[in-house]
Amino acid sequence: MQTPGNKRSPCPSFRLREVASMYFTMIMVFLVILVVALQGTAPRENYFPYKVPLDPQSFLELSWNVSYPEQVVHFQLLVKEPKFGLLFGMSDRGEFENADLAVLWSDGHSSYFGDAWSDEKGQLHMDSQQDYQLLKAHRTPEGLYLVFKRAFSTCDPKDYLIEDGTVHLIYGILEKPVRSLQAINISAIHKGLQRVQLLKPNISTPELPRDMKTMEIRAPDVVIPSQETTYWCYMVELPDSFPRHHIVMYEPVITTGNEAIVHHMEVFQCAAEFDSFPHYNGPCDSKMKPDRLNFCRHVLAAWAMGAQAFYYPEEAGLAFGGPGSSKYLRLEIHYHNPLVFKGRHDSSGIRLYYTATLRRYDAGIMELGLVYTPVMAIPPGEAGFLLNGYCTDKCTQLALPPAGIHIFASQLHTHLTGRKVVTILSREGREREVVNADNHYSPHFQGDVLITTCMYNTKDRNQATVGGFSITDEMCVNYVHYYPQTQLELCKSAVDSGYLHRYFNLVNRFNDEEICMCPQASVTQQFSSVPWNAFNRDVLKSLYDFAPISMHCNKSSAVRFPSLWTQQVVHRPCASCPHGVIES
Repeated sequence: MQTPGNKRSPCPSFRLREVASMYFTMIMVFLVILVVALQGTAPRENYFPYKVPLDPQSFLELSWNVSYPEQVVHFQLLVKEPKFGLLFGMSDRGEFENADLAVLWSDGHSSYFGDAWSDEKGQLHMDSQQDYQLLKAHRTPEGLYLVFKRAFSTCDPKDYLIEDGTVHLIYGILEKPVRSLQAINISAIHKGLQRVQLLKPNISTPELPRDMKTMEIRAPDVVIPSQETTYWCYMVELPDSFPRHHIVMYEPVITTGNEAIVHHMEVFQCAAEFDSFPHYNGPCDSKMKPDRLNFCRHVLAAWAMGAQAFYYPEEAGLAFGGPGSSKYLRLEIHYHNPLVFKGRHDSSGIRLYYTATLRRYDAGIMELGLVYTPVMAIPPGEAGFLLNGYCTDKCTQLALPPAGIHIFASQLHTHLTGRKVVTILSREGREREVVNADNHYSPHFQGDVLITTCMYNTKDRNQATVGGFSITDEMCVNYVHYYPQTQLELCKSAVDSGYLHRYFNLVNRFNDEEICMCPQASVTQQFSSVPWNAFNRDVLKSLYDFAPISMHCNKSSAVRFPSLWTQQVVHRPCASCPHGVIES
């Protein structure tokens, strides 16, 4: 995240811009020949602290670092099986039209590198202003390394502005030689998309304690099922009489070759009121999974693809072990296997760093957003559909201390159609501040409403996208890290199911096509039969904006705090309304 003091360099004057454009046009008359046969070693890995696979097979691996003083991102791209070139770049929504690209291509004899852009038809053009600057090219036993840099802002209208938040990275692989840049046919190449946060928070790493120890919670050589989506559960037992410690850091441990399949992981601690939990190693949705595992909901660590090590501030740590703490932990791994690999083994997990020297505060993790349920759905063909998840003032008053809590970190998560996520604080019906930022402090969250809003784009889908666990379903989640710890583990909402049933009845009355309302029809089936005309879309949006909600104000035992949580009326904040609130 950019700190307030970091400002992007201003764009040059028109005259200087003209000169720069002429200069780079002359340079590009003589294309830079890239000698890919150079022998050498790859740059030091610690120079590129962030890493993510671009493709499901991990043939393309991207690493990068961010220089806020220079306002520059340095990229390192490892091509494990170089062919005749590749395209790498950025676009608004991951499309290859109107994209900003760095292109490496070969005519079979020589190789070339250049900054290019694509028009609305996907035709490639060499950019007159070369802002992707090639720094190094190395061939090693691992493959071909390309190192290049790009400024956040280039003042080139053909270039993508690198900002905070999600960046849609696109890639394409050239499997045949091409005689020129213009001869590349984007529609005929293997291509794909990866979403990352390029501009990582500009924060210092806390000093770790000298008595720190490590513990790895890892899957036991699991054979990943040959299906697109799997949630795998594995039970772990801490040693007897394991004393109280503070977790001060954690990081992912990914089995080599599975970087593109391990989508996200969580470590949960089980409820202390149970003396024992059965050992289990298998799919989380299996009928063989013991029901008691549903009481393992206290989050100790959460990681998603593209994230790095997580550090706690020096004044706080996440407590585990000791009296009143269960010795049973549950590892949950989401495997995203779109190519349906068979026989792939995995021992991924999370490494915990912990200390016996307890810190001033016990930290906690609270899950905000929407409940994983199909009652929250996005119609097909939407460019920017909004869904809101509520943590109501009724819940925060009941579960948080009078002095409030200190939020110091936030982890946002959606699936494939998610475009934006933000959590705001609302007090007395008015938006007060954004709270999904690092190092955010507020002593007043008790009695406040925390609203997590997610925006989705379903332009490429012809069926409704429902909430759920599958990668093709959607989520809207914000893991908030805070102190002091409370019993509140989950504060999320969903539209009241009775009002959704009324929506389906209304659609039946005003449309010629009937929706299956039979008892055995699931909500997903009912949504799939809705004819998505303008009327049905608008009514669904109004339903989500004004209907009562069902609140989940849950403890780590998965039990709700005692109160009435169904058919709750919420006051939606509205900056333009006379009283600052939409009455519902």
